[in-house]
Amino acid sequence: MSATGNDPVITSYAQAPARTVSAGGVTYAYRELGPKGGIPVVFFVHLAATLDNWDPRIVDPIAENRHVITFDQRGVGASTGQVPATLEEAADHAYEFITALGFEQIDVFSFSMGGMIAQDLIVKHPDLVRRLVLTGTGPRGGKDMDKVVGVTYYDILRATLTRSDPKEYLFFNRDATGKAAGKAFVKRLQERDIDRDKDITLKALRTQLKAIQKFGRSAPSDLSTFTQPTLIANGDHDRMVPTVLSEDLHRRIKGSELIIYPNSGHGGIFQFHEQFAPAAAEFLAN
Repeated sequence: MSATGNDPVITSYAQAPARTVSAGGVTYAYRELGPKGGIPVVFFVHLAATLDNWDPRIVDPIAENRHVITFDQRGVGASTGQVPATLEEAADHAYEFITALGFEQIDVFSFSMGGMIAQDLIVKHPDLVRRLVLTGTGPRGGKDMDKVVGVTYYDILRATLTRSDPKEYLFFNRDATGKAAGKAFVKRLQERDIDRDKDITLKALRTQLKAIQKFGRSAPSDLSTFTQPTLIANGDHDRMVPTVLSEDLHRRIKGSELIIYPNSGHGGIFQFHEQFAPAAAEFLAN
């Protein structure tokens, strides 16, 4: 572990310092960890998520060798402003945040809605992203992408009735393995006990769901123009953003790699973090 000056490098997400940067009249909340220098890996988070929703078992192995940045979109968690009505606008805000930090090139690690925003970002700024990780996501205009909304509301209701976290239903299969993986994942998200983020509001969640629906119902982007090395991953039984959409992305992005984990859902990368985290870290290190 190298150090800058007298400060040891923080490689644990549970201890990553909370920071803010102002741009476009709003304040973006973010956390950073790992050794500074070189191209950072910026994490694009999922629907309804804040800074506290990243699995430390995925973040920490990447932060061992890379400068990692996670951030709250406008109107979410500790970031100010309004949640945008479209994912294209969310991509504009992400660009605003990245340039406010002074970066001209980044690597992207994205999950679910974050992967949709990352695609829109690259369509507009093709040279910004060097390497791309797309997990649990799908392309603009992808088949049944707009069904995310119904599945989400249904699983929030199921979780409320059983007093559990909706992510246990949305991200994991309901067999014994999936249930155990879901509980373990939710527990890992509690490892940070200081300076936690604010939960997303119901209004913000609804706005994001509508934006995903629009993304699903609009004309596809031309992903054949993507030249960056791309790693795509998902579980084989994703009810939220159907697994076929990961395969669709793989067909559309030339030279991309695809990993599908068995007997797992939307959160396949979290269920299989012991296999996936080193694979992602190695892919981003090349």
